[in-house]
Amino acid sequence: MISEKEKSLTGKLYKASDEELARERRIARELVFRYNSLAPGETEERSSIIRQLFARTGARFLIEPPFYCDYGCNISIGENFYANYNLTILDCAATEIGNNVLIGPNVGIYPAGHPVYPELRLAELEFAFPVRIGNNVWIGGSTVINPGITIGNNTVIGSGSIVTKDIPSDVVAAGNPCRVIRSIMVKDKKYYFRDLEV
Repeated sequence: MISEKEKSLTGKLYKASDEELARERRIARELVFRYNSLAPGETEERSSIIRQLFARTGARFLIEPPFYCDYGCNISIGENFYANYNLTILDCAATEIGNNVLIGPNVGIYPAGHPVYPELRLAELEFAFPVRIGNNVWIGGSTVINPGITIGNNTVIGSGSIVTKDIPSDVVAAGNPCRVIRSIMVKDKKYYFRDLEV
């Protein structure tokens, strides 16, 4: 018989109140509480907690506290990962983030979701679909990334975006719902407000 955890990791409806899942969330919350309670100078201890919590990390990463997640064990981050304050990842399914990714403050990455049909919600059923973020991505502050989304390499997501569909590589995308505004071009090397040289 398939477990509720296996259902959650394979996109099937599952009960989050399941004993195994509840125990794993408690373990993650203890680690997250410790992480968020550390003094600013305790960077080695913070890194150690993230390595315990996540499935995989690169050698170099920085996540500004406070940080929140459901399980942690479903999160993978690559090299040179940076997240500003108040990153929340509801990692009821795999959340895979590539190398050189920058995440602004107050970003929510939400693989978890609830059924639209009310009787299924009342039965306490949930679902989760993986989120994948490629290499060299910058996600602006207060962005929300919904279940099942893939964001391609080198892409920039503008602040305040609500990402409801996959976003390809090498583009600037923004809005609610988030949509591609334009491709990233060579001339962008010279552009920053007033065409300043890089």
